[in-house]
Amino acid sequence: MLSGERKEGGSPRFGKLHLPVGLWINSPRKQLAKLGRRWPSAASVKSSSSDTGSRSSEPLPPPPPHVELRRVGAVKAAGGASGSRAKRISQLFRGSGTGTTGSGGAGGPGTPGSAQRWASEKKLPELAAGVAPEPPLAARATAPPGVLKIFGAGLASGANYKSVLATARSTARELVAEALERYGLAGSPGGGPGESSCVDAFALCDALGRPAAGAVGNGEWRAEHLRVLGDSERPLLVQELWRARPGWARRFELRGREEARRLEQEAFGAADSDGTGAPSWRPQKNRSRAASGGAALASPGPGSGSGPPAGSGGKERSENLSLRRSVSELSLQGRRRRQQERRQQALSMAPGAADAQIGPADPGDFDQLTQCLIQAPSNRPYFLLLQGYQDAQDFVVYVMMREQHVFGRGGNSSARGGSPAPYVDTFLNAPDILPRHCTVRAGPEPPAMVRPSRGAPVTHNGCLLLREAELHPGDLLGLGEHFLFMYKDPRNGGSGPARLPWLPARPGATPPGPGWAFSCRLCGRGLQERGEALAAYLDGHEPVLRFRPREEEALLGEIVRAAAAGAGDLPPLGPATLLALCVQHSARELELGHLPRLLGRLARLIKEAVWEKIKEIGDRQPENHPEGVPEVPLTPEAVSVELRPLMLWMANTTELLSFVQEKVLEMEKEADQEGLSSDPQLCNDLELCDEAMALLDEVIMCTFQQSVYYLTKTLYSTLPALLDSNPFTAGAELPGPGAELGAMPPGLRPTLGVFQAALELTSQCELHPDLVSQTFGYLFFFSNASLLNSLMERGQGRPFYQWSRAVQIRTNLDLVLDWLQGAGLGDIATEFFRKLSMAVNLLCVPRTSLLKASWSSLRTDHPTLTPAQLHHLLSHYQLGPGRGPPPAWDPPPAERDAVDTGDIFESFSSHPPLILPLGSSRLCLTGPVTDDALHRELRRLRRLLWDLEQQELPANHRHGPPVATPP
Repeated sequence: MLSGERKEGGSPRFGKLHLPVGLWINSPRKQLAKLGRRWPSAASVKSSSSDTGSRSSEPLPPPPPHVELRRVGAVKAAGGASGSRAKRISQLFRGSGTGTTGSGGAGGPGTPGSAQRWASEKKLPELAAGVAPEPPLAARATAPPGVLKIFGAGLASGANYKSVLATARSTARELVAEALERYGLAGSPGGGPGESSCVDAFALCDALGRPAAGAVGNGEWRAEHLRVLGDSERPLLVQELWRARPGWARRFELRGREEARRLEQEAFGAADSDGTGAPSWRPQKNRSRAASGGAALASPGPGSGSGPPAGSGGKERSENLSLRRSVSELSLQGRRRRQQERRQQALSMAPGAADAQIGPADPGDFDQLTQCLIQAPSNRPYFLLLQGYQDAQDFVVYVMMREQHVFGRGGNSSARGGSPAPYVDTFLNAPDILPRHCTVRAGPEPPAMVRPSRGAPVTHNGCLLLREAELHPGDLLGLGEHFLFMYKDPRNGGSGPARLPWLPARPGATPPGPGWAFSCRLCGRGLQERGEALAAYLDGHEPVLRFRPREEEALLGEIVRAAAAGAGDLPPLGPATLLALCVQHSARELELGHLPRLLGRLARLIKEAVWEKIKEIGDRQPENHPEGVPEVPLTPEAVSVELRPLMLWMANTTELLSFVQEKVLEMEKEADQEGLSSDPQLCNDLELCDEAMALLDEVIMCTFQQSVYYLTKTLYSTLPALLDSNPFTAGAELPGPGAELGAMPPGLRPTLGVFQAALELTSQCELHPDLVSQTFGYLFFFSNASLLNSLMERGQGRPFYQWSRAVQIRTNLDLVLDWLQGAGLGDIATEFFRKLSMAVNLLCVPRTSLLKASWSSLRTDHPTLTPAQLHHLLSHYQLGPGRGPPPAWDPPPAERDAVDTGDIFESFSSHPPLILPLGSSRLCLTGPVTDDALHRELRRLRRLLWDLEQQELPANHRHGPPVATPP
């Protein structure tokens, strides 16, 4: 259970405490209690480095490294061999009157070794508790002598210190006399009066300092803490009983008594002004035995039966006890002095206390008074406790040490899930506080933000807080039913606003009247003032749409119904803007779990509206008319009218999806910052959000497919004119780039009319640019495949592959590409018409040049054509009556299989996939609403919500929409 470590040149030290991991984590105090039954000094493991109790359950720290743990048997075994030798040497330094037998103290050779007792069991308080247990002194008398280095501090040149032989009985005065003799300044301690006065002029000082690296005795050592030893103190015992902490070193210095007193007072004043209490030595102003209690113990009253016996042994015992009490009472003297100073400070700060008669009182009362005089921090935000749960455990000020501060109950990690306990800055022990209750973020710039955790009761200035909100200095933050804090931020140059936000706007105003339903009861405003505020909201231009969860379904249904009917003159992205306002209100104001439910309901409403519109368009198509009704081909104008609702839904759903994705990403980011990414409720919310976004994806895919379907259906009947029409009509001039549609050849106008209608439709609906490019990319893909398949098909039955016909097709294709270039679609058209252009270019090669070409050269010049397509064009090329293709056009054997098995037609299933746009939404939800139509619709929805709220009130409490008072 215990292991000791041996440092270099030292004795075995207290090692690490090895306990079973499960017992140490589950109940460290219970495990230590068990160990205490077989470990007598287990109480020494407790930490005493902090004056305030820890608020978290942490394992007890290990004991200081200078505590020694040895079994007496082990010490006896180790010292038995040298015990007799030490005893013989000690006889040389003992007087005749102090002889004792070998029944020494703990750890001595004569001690009966008990295997279950530890040598360090006797602590310092036990040694100084009384006179009766005196054997340690007799044991010390038999200990071997030691050599002390006494530094002269500049008394003599040529030597920094002098070595003096000392025993456990040697006093500081005796060592001063011997050191002065070694320095050549005085004689022996038994000299004359002159020598005695010389000894009185000097004092032995116990100095603590930090020596420089490698500077042992070379003058590079400076004392940081100095204590003057009393004349009767035993330096060798002091050195043995009180060792310096790691990193510190002790040495004895010989200084003038006046200089030593001055240095001692300076060190004491610096330590008190520091307030750190770092030095382990506390100097006393009076080092006499009377001040430390030695004289009283040396001369007990006659009635005392516990006094020391007469004679030298009793005197030595009394002096030794005086030494122990004088050293052990250092901290007590310092504590009394600090209590007196705090008392004076508390009395000086109490009004009228200077004139009051202060009688004898408990010093603890003044300690409590000084603890109540708290100075708030000046460079960090903090929370001032106004109401707590347990006064004995709650603090008054909670300081934010990090930019993000978490309130909670904390707790151990979950035994089932194994997830670590959430990190908490401030522990609150009320029963309704969650493990992670509330998070406050206060960066360098105001304002701070406060956000409650899911299901945590939090109030902000008296109002229930459901989502993240701004936190200003002076705001009240309530956690649960017990805790109430006031937020303070001294970094902003003031303690708070001139008027606190939770105070009534007009003190003494009329209590809320019947119009309480449209205003917060806690704001303290009168009925007229609340009515004016509501009127300003109903007619305002701010992009805000407030609603209650019970009104959500009616509000969303009204927005979707109006968008599907095309009522009013809303801007193209107006429905998405209104729906995004609903999402924003839910994300900011309503509870955490409300947003996923709203998104699911919203996505289902949009899907149902789009499905109904697709069904209506399909029912109006000519192929679905009753039998006997002739089919009327679709015109570009008719297609544009039919597709406008679908294109609007595609544009609005795209922007709404981008906005929803931003909100979901914010939700995930906040969860990651707070370490709640594995929260089951959060995972469930994210799954609901993913399902809603999947429905919106489906709506976009379906509207895109239906749009390109009807556009390509219209193109299918106009594309053959590009292969059959002759642009070189009598008296006609070819139009240049950027020409109007009316200036184009008649055979090209229907096809270009479809492209122009689609371009105008996407522009009017404000479709996302990425979707506009993909829409025309699909139209060009369809046109290229349809024209190339028609070209391949026509060359089989009749002579069609001729140079003259190829020039006409090339000219028509160039005119179409030039017109698309002027419309801003040239790059997309060139990419998708590449294969058709390559096939037409092959047919436009002059006959003489084509006859000279070989199969390999033609394959190199026309790489986009497959071997089967190239062979089909060459084998059906019209060279003249009775002339067949030359042998140079035959494919090599390696490509014969590809020619025989390859398909000469293009597949319509290899169209490019639809890729949804990435990036931020184009909806503008910041700044006032400037569009008149959108503002009118926003006002209509606000009044609709007002009417729904009024319908819940009794008839005598209902009001019409308030009207703002004109200025």
